[in-house]
Amino acid sequence: MASEGSLYKHLLQLEEKLLQPEIRTSQTELEQLLADDFFEFGSSGKVLYKDGGIGEAGIGEVKMTLSDFETHPLSEEIVLATYLVFNEVNERYSLRSSIWKFTDGSWKMLFHQGTNTTP
Repeated sequence: MASEGSLYKHLLQLEEKLLQPEIRTSQTELEQLLADDFFEFGSSGKVLYKDGGIGEAGIGEVKMTLSDFETHPLSEEIVLATYLVFNEVNERYSLRSSIWKFTDGSWKMLFHQGTNTTP
């Protein structure tokens, strides 16, 4: 497994990738980034499951800026990532957390949560 510094950079890149419209609207890309049993508690209050909530349009386009990224290793194969997001469309901030798991040679997002907050 990668060093803590390179793992931090790698997971940051993966989180930023999941904010890109071309990734969010691609079932192929999402299949590679999300674990089979992935689920999300969205800042909208909706719960999304990979096997039941991701349609042909993916998970929708967003225009968000990520900041204050941190990683918190929970084990050698599991890392909690936390950060702040600013949604440029609705001008709202949300705290984000993701659980990443190293499976079959790559990191996949297992869980994600967004919680609305003030700046």
